[in-house]
Amino acid sequence: MAPSAASGGISLPSGFAVFTTFPDLLFIFEFVFGGLVWILIASSHVPIPLIQGWVMFTSVFCFIATTLLLFLYLIGAHGSRTSWITLDAAYHCIASLFYFGASVLEALAAIQLQVGFIYKYYHENIAAVVFSFVVTLLYVVHAVFSLIRWKSS
Repeated sequence: MAPSAASGGISLPSGFAVFTTFPDLLFIFEFVFGGLVWILIASSHVPIPLIQGWVMFTSVFCFIATTLLLFLYLIGAHGSRTSWITLDAAYHCIASLFYFGASVLEALAAIQLQVGFIYKYYHENIAAVVFSFVVTLLYVVHAVFSLIRWKSS
C-alpha cells in the first residue's frame, strides 16, 4: 500500500477508506496500543509521581486526540482541504516526540524499580515500557508518511 499522496490523490481519505490507506491505517494500531499503554500506566506503581504524571498525560492526550482525529476522518470533516494534511503531519510529529519522551522516562522508572521492589510492579512497568515504545514507533512511522504526504501536497 502506498501513501494516498503518492497515488495521485493528495487529499486525506474519508469514510472507511481510512482503514484501507497507509499511513491512516495506523490509527487503529495507535488507538489499540495507546489504550493499552494508558491502562498499564494507570495500574502501575512508579516511585516518582512526576514521571507517571507525564506518561499518563501523554497516553491520555494522544489516545483522545487520535480517537478524535480518526472520527473526524471517518465522517469526512476535513473536506479535502490541504490544511488538514498539515494538521495531520504536525499532530503525529508532536505525538511522536511526546511518546518518545514518555517512553524514555518510563524506562528510567522501570530501571529504578529493578532493585528492591515487588516483581509484579516491575513486570507491569516493563510491559508499559515495551508497549510505549511500540506506540512511539507507530507514531513515528505515521509522522514520516504524513510528512511525505504533506510535502507532496
